[in-house]
Amino acid sequence: MSVWQAIILAIVEGLTEFLPVSSTGHMIIAATLMGINELPITKIFAVSIQFGAILSVVVLYWRRFVTSLDLYKKILVAFIPAAVLGLLLEEAIDAMLESILITAVMLIVGGVVLVFIDKWFTHADRDRINYRNAFVIGFFQCIAMIPGVSRSAASIIGGLAQGVNRKAAAEFSFFLAVPTMLAAASFKFIKDMLKLEISDIVYFDWPKIQHSFSIISSEDVKLLLIGNVVGFVVAMIAIKSFISFLTKYGFRVFGYYRIAVGIAILMLLAMGIDLKF
Repeated sequence: MSVWQAIILAIVEGLTEFLPVSSTGHMIIAATLMGINELPITKIFAVSIQFGAILSVVVLYWRRFVTSLDLYKKILVAFIPAAVLGLLLEEAIDAMLESILITAVMLIVGGVVLVFIDKWFTHADRDRINYRNAFVIGFFQCIAMIPGVSRSAASIIGGLAQGVNRKAAAEFSFFLAVPTMLAAASFKFIKDMLKLEISDIVYFDWPKIQHSFSIISSEDVKLLLIGNVVGFVVAMIAIKSFISFLTKYGFRVFGYYRIAVGIAILMLLAMGIDLKF
C-alpha cells in the first residue's frame, strides 16, 4: 500500500464512519478500485485508522465528556449490549464480514428504510436521552454487526424510534461510537496485526508482546500514523457537516445514496470482479 492509497482510504473512512451509509461498503469499493483489497495490510489498516475517527468525537465534544458524568453512565449502559453480543457472536460476525453480498444487500435494505424514515418518526422531538433510551439504542446498534447496516444508522434509528429528535440521536450515536469502535478496533488490532490472544495481554506475556511489536515494520507504522491523522481531520469535518445537513434535510438523501452504492457493489460482483476485504 502506498502513501496516497492510505490517504484515500483514510478520507473514505473519515467521511463515512459517522454517516448512516456504511463505512464497510465504501472501504470495500475504494480498496477494490485501487487494487489493494487483497493485501493483508489493507484490512488491518482499515480497522486501525478508526482510532483517528474516535479521537475526532472526543475533540469535538470535549466539553460534554469533561463536564457530564451522567453522559458516561448512559454511554456505558448503551455499550453493554454490543460488548456482550460482540463476544458471543464473534465467529458469526467475522463470517458475515467475508460476505460482500450481505454488505450490498443490507446497504440497499437500509437505504430503503432511510428513504421513508422521516415520515415514520414525524413526532420524534425530544432532545434528552434517558437510561432506558440509551439501553434500547445499544440494542439497535447491535444490528450493525451485520455488515452494510451502518452503526451510525442503526443507533440513530434506535433514538428516533423512542421519540428522540435527529440532532440528539445523531450526537448520542457519536458518543456511543467511542467505546464501541475503540473496543472493536483494539480487539482487531491485537488479534490481526499483533497476532496476540487477549489472554496474552491479560496475563502480560511480555516476551510474546514484545515479539509482536517487533515484527511491525516502520513502513506500516508510517502508514497507520498518516491514516489516523487524515481520518481524524476528515471525520471532524464530516461530523459537523452531518449534524447541520441532517437537521435541515433529514435522511432521504442518505437513503438514495446507500441504494446506489449497494447496486454498484452488486454490479461489480455480477461483472466477476473479486471484491474482498
